[in-house]
Amino acid sequence: MQALSLRIGAEELNFEVGKMARQANGSVLARYGGSVVLATVCCSSETRENLDFVPVSVDYNERYYAAGKIPGGFLKREARPKDKEILVSRLIDRPMRPLFHKSFGREIQVIPMTISTDMVNPPDILGMNAAFASVMISDIPFNGPVAAVRVVSINGEYVINPSFEQIEASEMEIVVAGGHNGICMVEGGAKEVSEEVMLSAIRTAESEIKRICDFMVELQQKCGKVKLPLPEGGKKDFPLAAEIRELVTPKLQKACFEATKEERSDGIGAARAEVLASISGKLEALAAEEPAVRDLANSVLHDVESEVVRSAILKKGLRCDGRKTDEIRQITTEIGTLPLTHGSALFTRGETQSLGVITLGSVSDEQIMDNIDGDRRASFMLHYNFPPYSVGETGRLATGRREIGHGHLAQRSLENVLPNKEDFPYTMRVVSEVLESNGSSSMATVCSGSMALMDAGVPIKSPVAGIAMGLITGGQGAESEYAVLSDILGEEDHLGDMDFKVAGTKDGITGFQMDIKISGISLEIMTKALDQAREGRMHILGIMNSTIDEARQQTSDTAPAVLSFKVEVDKIGAVIGPGGKFIRAIAEETGAKVDIANDGTVTIFCAQRSGALAAEARVKGMVSEPEANTVYNGTVKRIMDFGAFIEFLPGKEGLCHISKISKERVNSVADHLKEGQEVRVKLLEVDRMGRYNLSITDAL
Repeated sequence: MQALSLRIGAEELNFEVGKMARQANGSVLARYGGSVVLATVCCSSETRENLDFVPVSVDYNERYYAAGKIPGGFLKREARPKDKEILVSRLIDRPMRPLFHKSFGREIQVIPMTISTDMVNPPDILGMNAAFASVMISDIPFNGPVAAVRVVSINGEYVINPSFEQIEASEMEIVVAGGHNGICMVEGGAKEVSEEVMLSAIRTAESEIKRICDFMVELQQKCGKVKLPLPEGGKKDFPLAAEIRELVTPKLQKACFEATKEERSDGIGAARAEVLASISGKLEALAAEEPAVRDLANSVLHDVESEVVRSAILKKGLRCDGRKTDEIRQITTEIGTLPLTHGSALFTRGETQSLGVITLGSVSDEQIMDNIDGDRRASFMLHYNFPPYSVGETGRLATGRREIGHGHLAQRSLENVLPNKEDFPYTMRVVSEVLESNGSSSMATVCSGSMALMDAGVPIKSPVAGIAMGLITGGQGAESEYAVLSDILGEEDHLGDMDFKVAGTKDGITGFQMDIKISGISLEIMTKALDQAREGRMHILGIMNSTIDEARQQTSDTAPAVLSFKVEVDKIGAVIGPGGKFIRAIAEETGAKVDIANDGTVTIFCAQRSGALAAEARVKGMVSEPEANTVYNGTVKRIMDFGAFIEFLPGKEGLCHISKISKERVNSVADHLKEGQEVRVKLLEVDRMGRYNLSITDAL
């Protein structure tokens, strides 16, 4: 067994090799504080030829026993991946995937598993580094190292790999991954921080990442396996490659720059089909020697398309749809799109369109998170749907990892401008229906979601807009000539080197995510991308603000009423009553639902505002202390020979003696009062036994 340690942040990062899961191609047991992750990587024995992607899967999972918990719900074992596990799997996959060799051709599976947590140090970053290290020391070819850290900003100070408590107290939190060649992934959220603050945090992360990379290289040198060979010959020579290039290049130089996505797609498809048809005889002749000849031809066609588009951007500043590198597509916006929802907005940017819809609910609608980090409740949710018709295709309606990841990014971008729960006690759910997609539907979701929130009357601090930036590099990647693209198209994302999404208000950034397909980019490129993104964001915000720039003064007539206030903790029992008697009675009488938290926070939820106000009056009356010489509106509850018992506050009754019912002589109480009759009474006194003495005559 080999073990190495490196101090990162407040704790020692420890890697152990050769102790557990020894039959895997690579296995690392990683510790940080009291958190422990076992990461393994395996590859299949069979090779698939001519793949244009890396068949790698990452399945991060957290065992409940790690926190000394038994899973909640009916099933008492870990089942389908939780959203958090999917999001961490994506964090691991994105920086690692470009570093595998496509020519390796074998399926690769990485499984980081959290098996212990101290509830102080988040295990996700440990899982990322353990996964990267397991691949480094395995026999799977890999262009690493790559490493990751989390950085937060607390009162202007940067903290590396913070605790849960420090993350909660921070104004910015980012996860940064990279290698010796630069940064390759950034993801996080912030409370309207400047571009300078973000860049400074990335610089802080970069130096720590390089230390961890050196640490992984040392681990590999001590106990790494000999790498498996790549298939001999590399990319096969294709005798028809030059002919295909000559035939298709002029056709693609026209087709790739048609005005719309549909025209470009049809033109490119027609050009490819025409060229393949013209050489079909030669392809058939080669097929006997090379069965994958059609795949090789398609690979050449794809390469030419990529070269045509990238060359036009770098040399001419010409993009597929004719825009300049910093130009934003045409944008249209509207609100109140759906008449009976609580709030809605439609955001269209070029051929990308998102319908944002918000629903307001009560405390009981909050999402309960059952994680090993501890149970918590979420009063804001954003769900992103990407149906196949949004790109003109058929397919299954399903929620995959992509939908969860995009929705999470949009949610982080918006939740930092939401009002405090005390000021706006609703549970909020935003749904983004992506109706069309050609580039950055997640950022369109941020825009439609922001407008829908304001349309619903949610008093957000400031409108939020998002934009996706792209990158085209020449020659040797980040160190060569490059062009940063604003508001990228789907083609530019597919054929380009970077997808950098930035969301924020006029005052700063609230959410961001960057992925690249090259080994790393410099801070120079990132600085330019952020500056250009800010200009684009301001342009988009200007258009959005012309439609709606602040929340409506009131929630929609179709939205339920929610009221929130606090009572003293020792009065909670008085409101609930024995066995919940009093609180059920309030619900039956007013139609409102009343929730009381352990800290005394009362939340009243009702479809009608009048019912909510009536329930509020009942609750406040139950916890109010009756004051002598005060006049109240009361209800006669019982008639007695000597007087009447009258409820003058919810749950509080007093006696009005027969002598205090009328200024005239009263022979029978029943001649003057009836049960259920409403009367005004004055509280004369609270006697030494705590009884309330009332008077009708003194209240006249």
